[in-house]
Amino acid sequence: MGDSFTEGVGDPEERCAGGLRGWADRVAEELSAGRDDFAYANLAIRGLLLGQILERQTEPALELKPDLITLSAGGNDMVFHRTDPDKLAGKLEAGVERLSATGATIMLFAGPDWRRTPILGRSRSRIAIFNENIRIVAAAHNCLLVDLWTLPGLRDPRMWDPDRLHFSPLGHHTIAMQVLDTLQVQHSLQPLEPKALPQSSWRDARAGDLAWARNYFLPWAWQRIAMQRVALPLVHDHPAPEPLLPKRPAFAPVYAVRTAVKAVTEFLA
Repeated sequence: MGDSFTEGVGDPEERCAGGLRGWADRVAEELSAGRDDFAYANLAIRGLLLGQILERQTEPALELKPDLITLSAGGNDMVFHRTDPDKLAGKLEAGVERLSATGATIMLFAGPDWRRTPILGRSRSRIAIFNENIRIVAAAHNCLLVDLWTLPGLRDPRMWDPDRLHFSPLGHHTIAMQVLDTLQVQHSLQPLEPKALPQSSWRDARAGDLAWARNYFLPWAWQRIAMQRVALPLVHDHPAPEPLLPKRPAFAPVYAVRTAVKAVTEFLA
C-alpha cells in the first residue's frame, strides 16, 4: 500500500508490471525464491495522499488476506501540502489499527531526509516530526519499521533519481535490502550491486500465469462481477482523465506479470 515510492517510480523495467520494478518487487523476488505458493500484490498509486491511500487501498488489501502488509504514506502530504504532522499521524494510526485487526504483520516506513533537495528541504523539520510519530505508532501497534531517515546509504547521490524526489534503481535495491533485513529473512542481495531481473522461460511464464489465474485472479474477479461501472464526470465538456490503477491489484506469482496485468486491465476496462 502506498504511493510512487512503493509503486517503484525511478526504477524502470519494461518486463515488470506497469513498467516499474522498485523495492517492493525486489523484496518479493527474494521472498518468493524456492516457494511455489508465494504471491504478491502491489496496490500503490503515485501521487496519492495518506487519506486517499487508506480510503482506496485498505479494503482491497484486506480482501487479499495477506500475511504481510507494507504501508508507506504521508510523504506527499508533508512535501506538497504542508499538512500538520501530528494530525496526519492520527490518520495513520487509525489506518494501522484497521489493518492490524487482520493479524497480518504490518510494516511502516519513516520517510527519507530531503535536506539536500532545494525547496523540498524546507519541509525537513515537519517530516522529522512526522517520522517520530510514525515510530510511536509502530511501537504502539507492534509494527515493523524501516527507517529511511537514518539509513546511511541513502545519503549517496547515486541512490536518487535525477528528479531528487524518487529513488534510483540502486536506491530501490538498497531499500529492498533494508526491508529484508528488517524482516530477518535471508536474501541474496549485496550492497551496491542491484540484481538484474532474471530471465524466465516461456514455459515457466505460462505455468505461472495459469496458476495465478486459477488460484488468484478468478476468485478476485468473481467478487467484482456485480460491481456497476461508474461513468466518469465531464469537466468543461471533456471526459475526466482516466484514474490511475495499481500495477498489481491481485495476488500473483512474482514473475507472472505480463499476462496477469493484461488480464486485469481488460477486466477493469
